[in-house]
Amino acid sequence: MPRRRRFDEEQEVLPSPADTIPQQDDDEVTIDLMELLNVILDHWLLVVICAVIGTVIMGVYSFRIATPMYKSTAKLYVVNSKDSAINLSDLQIGNYLAQDYQEVFHNWHVQDQVLEELGLNYTYSQIDKMISVTNPSNTRILYITVTSPNPQEAKDIAGTFAKVACEFIAVKMDQVQPNIFEEARLPLTPSSPNKSRNLVIGFLIGALAAIAVVVVLFVADDKVRTPEDIEKLLGLPTLGVVTEQESFVHGKESAGGKRKKTRKGKKGGKA
Repeated sequence: MPRRRRFDEEQEVLPSPADTIPQQDDDEVTIDLMELLNVILDHWLLVVICAVIGTVIMGVYSFRIATPMYKSTAKLYVVNSKDSAINLSDLQIGNYLAQDYQEVFHNWHVQDQVLEELGLNYTYSQIDKMISVTNPSNTRILYITVTSPNPQEAKDIAGTFAKVACEFIAVKMDQVQPNIFEEARLPLTPSSPNKSRNLVIGFLIGALAAIAVVVVLFVADDKVRTPEDIEKLLGLPTLGVVTEQESFVHGKESAGGKRKKTRKGKKGGKA
């Protein structure tokens, strides 16, 4: 009796197999980067197909759907004195005036006169979005850029804005009229869309979308496929692997069927 009781106590102390399995945190996900890279390489055909599809879509948009836009630029030179001698204060005042003159092109009086001279039916908000006025740093030059789907219209609007603004500044602001430093030219090529850039963007978006799908499927896949997966999941080494040889099984079944047919044929011959 004492020996039996002692044996029962030792069995109670032994841990169960479930206790030997390491408990993993459900929120913790371990990703093998090399395995992930191999999975992506295995799906290279999907990545290439998606990249080509993205390139085709962006190509159709750039060449068939998007409206080509043209830009034409006129330049004004701002002067603040009629005297030939120019000192540092004159240059500084000229810079300030160049910044002030940028607001002239957004004045509705100037915009209305431009629309009236050209006979255009744009609203003030539409014409205001078409024009862009910039002043490079440390210069007294104003860049008047107009964007339009019609290259001739872009040139006409930029040139008319430069002429009307010069007159407005001299009359309304009582300043020396700026000089037209450079007339607007007729643009020969569209400024947008950038077709080559769009094709590259479409290629990258398609490829990245395919890679993202592969990565999501890889992370979401929790099936046990290899002995390494069992070792990672349970923390126990595998003792052996039993492979399923379907060709051998099917071949054995077919051989057995042939034997049965030959036996039936022999019986029929004897009869």
